[in-house]
Amino acid sequence: MNVEEALEIIESLLKNAALNDLQEVIFRQCWEQKSYPEIAQNLGYDADYVKLVGFQLWKNISEIMGVKVTKNNFRTVLRRWSLHHFNNQVKEKIHPNLDSNTHQDWDKAVDVYLFYGRSQELELLEKWIIQDRCRLVALLGIGGIGKTSLSVKIGEKIQTEFEYTIWRSLQNAPTLDSLLTNIIQFLSHQKESELPESLDEKFSRLLNYLQKYRCLLILDNAETILTSNELGKTSKYRAGYEGYGEFFQRVGEFRHQSCIVLTSREKPKEIAIFEGENLPVRSLQLSGLSIADGQAIFSCKGNFNGSNHDWQKLIQSYAGNPLALKIVATTIRDLFDGDISRFLTQGTIIFGDIQDLLEQQFRRLSALEQEVMYWLAINREPVSFTELQADLLSSTSTAELMAALEALERRSLIEKGSGLFTLQPVLMEYMTSCLIQRVCIEIENQGVSLFKTHALIKATAKDYIKEIQIYLILNPVIQKLLSIFGSTNRIESQLMAILASLRGKKPSETGYVGGNIINLLRQLNINLSNHDFSEVTIWQADCKGINLHQTNFAHADLAKSTFTANLSYIFTVAVSPDGSLVATGDTDGKISLWQITDGEQRLTWEGHAGWVRAIVFSADGQTLFSASDDQTVKYWNLAGECLQVFSGHNSFVWTAALVEQPNSSNNHPILASGSIDRTIKLWDIKSGECLKTLQGHIDWICSIACSPDGQTIASGSIDQTIKLWNVNTGECLITLHGHSRDVWSVAFSIDGKLLVSGSADGTVRIWDVSTSQCLHILQGHKNPTAIWSAVFSPDGQTLASGSEDKTIKIWDVETVKCLSTLHGHSGAVVSVAYSSDGGFLASASTDKTIRIWNVETGECLKVLQGHRRWIYAVAFIDSRLLASSSEDQTIRLWDVIEGKCLKVLKSLRPYEGMNITGATGLTPTQRDTLLALGAIAD
Repeated sequence: MNVEEALEIIESLLKNAALNDLQEVIFRQCWEQKSYPEIAQNLGYDADYVKLVGFQLWKNISEIMGVKVTKNNFRTVLRRWSLHHFNNQVKEKIHPNLDSNTHQDWDKAVDVYLFYGRSQELELLEKWIIQDRCRLVALLGIGGIGKTSLSVKIGEKIQTEFEYTIWRSLQNAPTLDSLLTNIIQFLSHQKESELPESLDEKFSRLLNYLQKYRCLLILDNAETILTSNELGKTSKYRAGYEGYGEFFQRVGEFRHQSCIVLTSREKPKEIAIFEGENLPVRSLQLSGLSIADGQAIFSCKGNFNGSNHDWQKLIQSYAGNPLALKIVATTIRDLFDGDISRFLTQGTIIFGDIQDLLEQQFRRLSALEQEVMYWLAINREPVSFTELQADLLSSTSTAELMAALEALERRSLIEKGSGLFTLQPVLMEYMTSCLIQRVCIEIENQGVSLFKTHALIKATAKDYIKEIQIYLILNPVIQKLLSIFGSTNRIESQLMAILASLRGKKPSETGYVGGNIINLLRQLNINLSNHDFSEVTIWQADCKGINLHQTNFAHADLAKSTFTANLSYIFTVAVSPDGSLVATGDTDGKISLWQITDGEQRLTWEGHAGWVRAIVFSADGQTLFSASDDQTVKYWNLAGECLQVFSGHNSFVWTAALVEQPNSSNNHPILASGSIDRTIKLWDIKSGECLKTLQGHIDWICSIACSPDGQTIASGSIDQTIKLWNVNTGECLITLHGHSRDVWSVAFSIDGKLLVSGSADGTVRIWDVSTSQCLHILQGHKNPTAIWSAVFSPDGQTLASGSEDKTIKIWDVETVKCLSTLHGHSGAVVSVAYSSDGGFLASASTDKTIRIWNVETGECLKVLQGHRRWIYAVAFIDSRLLASSSEDQTIRLWDVIEGKCLKVLKSLRPYEGMNITGATGLTPTQRDTLLALGAIAD
């Protein structure tokens, strides 16, 4: 019972003595369970006065009803009283104009003394039936949406306008003959005991009554006489019930003064054919209740608590379905003490009677409609018609899919907006649950039905959607399979047995099975190398970043599957102090260790989520540090175990240096890291604590270097400055100005007295560390071309600079004269390094070559060729052995005297040896990338 109904009853009980304005407001707010102080505050009255008026209000009502009524019990008393007295006593007072010749037969119609919202729907229906004189009206909507209650409510509201009001349920699918007989006998006051045998004659007899009298005939649950159409169009009639169609057509077409109201989950075709805005046949599709009306349903079940967000989430989860809200209200009250937040936290909105309600609706769908519902649940977000059609395994025409979507929309099972389709939250959870249950049963029994027609995840989906699909679909399937089979090995055996049974069959027979199996095995962390997936359809398989070495995909259909798209490259290289190991960092976030003696890859591990920009060995060679685009610096032992994560930067970490402090009480070094977040951080290696944050640069920090005594850090930045920092205090000692563009390189001399810097302004500067003075500006490189690398020789007598102008210059530190300009590279020189004895200089270039130079004579001794792409770094291991890293994903070890490549250190690429001979479904780009990453195609 809503406030309006209660007021109507109260006003009728009080006869002509209507409530005054204040009494009516108090009544309404008490109905909303407001206290007297709350009402007083809302109205601006004194609380005692409001209480006094309220006391008189309940006293008057108590006298008329013959039972004591208080603010606290009047809801219960009023409902109980109305149930016993409404039909006999109140009806006369509420409807004083009710003609004694009117007749009503409500049969087993529900009591709608509790009715929420729908004021607009009631107003519209009253207009259609009373003013527009509609002859046939259909109330449509999903189960539990309130069609029956609305039909009864509108019937009670307008029954005084009709001579006869009849309500009948079709729940038990009565035959048309029995229904017509029953209605005619009521209209004839049981005088027509012998009716004609022919249905046609009974039609005519009933139409005579509908023409003679103003009749309102309400037929509830019309979906029970319908059956779904396989093409997803308007529903057909069950065998033996076809006559209902003719009946609805006649009452819609023929002239009469009555109205037939139908309620149904599905639209009968006669409604679809004859309805129109200005025609006597119309239909009303019911949507869910508003948040406020949904809360009113809960208020009748007890007391509930929750934030506005909780209420909104709860009611929208059930799309405002009144029946679902009544069911869940009872559950929250009984099991969660009325706490809505606790209920929402438990994670499921499908249970018990709600599941039964949805199951009834789902069973009535055609195969195509069910297929569409599953795909909408898998997609998780609204999808277009084109995308949905591409998902379907069955060869479905555009017309068939459009018809299926229209049918689902008519049943309120899907939502449409801006040309996109999706499911309501409660339906999405229900369909997901059904998908998981059925797929697991099929795998257990080695069947391929839903497992074939639907992908458990879509490899081509956006990353965040794919993550949701993995979390809500793939992982629950795996957990259920583990409970069935007990181990990953048994699951793998079962899945591969299913796959083997489908080898060589058509895509229409295998569908998404192959892709689903690969995605399940991947999520189970099963190594897929050496597996046989040949001659199988592999759709929507996510193969990014997984080991597929020697995996056989010969003659497989790989359409809609994804593979690693980018070719990673080695960005940085470092040599251990004893010259036994080389460490590399790449653009896939991997760190690798290589044994120099035999060239074997000792270890590779996933170090970071972003590019590894810098690698630094500790002084004892037992640990190393890595700086990355993922905003962290990590401290590793040589077993690949992360000892510390230094996280504090809020952007890419570009450079790192180890600060050795011989006189430090810590007895262990400090790590310095520089980031594009404009800060340098000093880290305690053992505790992982950030000791200091050095702030002062106003742009990215590109390079840092530590003085030999461990007391000073130099940093070069895009802000065109160099800063010197005191390691112990974190104080910026001095800011060195002079460069007019980015500072890409800084390095201390061996004695720590001098600092060299290279800049994008084309100059090299030498600085006195003690006085902070710029001693010399070395110009000679073409200006402006960036100086990418500048380093002092081991003896401090010379320095070398490598430039974008494709040259290297050797400078005398004392005289600052250019001793020689080394020409030969055809690309920018990005890295230079002196040998340990200072006799050789190595230069690496974007021209894919390394050149070895005699420092004294400037002669190019050797040109080292072998890398296929840009070379980013060179580092001497000793006076003869050199290491280089490149975009081509290799490290090469060179004998600089002989000019020979001693070893090529190369990680196995992700698709090394993967057989894609005869494979279809790959784009040209995918195919080229796979081949570049190690796949073979004989």
